[in-house]
Amino acid sequence: MPSEVTAAFMRALQEAETSNDPSPLVALYAEDSSTENLSVGPLHGLEGARDFWRRYLDVFQDIRSEFFHQSDDERTGTMEWVARGHLKSGKPIEYKGISVIEVEGGKVKKFRTYYDSAAFVHEAPASGT
Repeated sequence: MPSEVTAAFMRALQEAETSNDPSPLVALYAEDSSTENLSVGPLHGLEGARDFWRRYLDVFQDIRSEFFHQSDDERTGTMEWVARGHLKSGKPIEYKGISVIEVEGGKVKKFRTYYDSAAFVHEAPASGT
């Protein structure tokens, strides 16, 4: 079962990125779910998932995740990806990461993602002496 949910999750993320609407992702979540990354969360329930994905989408002018590896077992799906696009400032961005979903009853019970946050660090201008 998780392989179906994992595939649906990848499709829903790309749809959300294209439409700038988190609804396709939120529809995959269980009511008692949790969603987090290293800087946000855990956020709970459907509203937590909606808040998490809205925050994600609001960082970018445009973004597109491409999945290059996926693996599943009876309850867990992992997805390795690279995301490319532009930050709200217009700065191009490309970063890699991995996302993990735990599935229960055909729904996402828990979502965690880990990514290369260095891509988001702004370089400070060099100071003169």
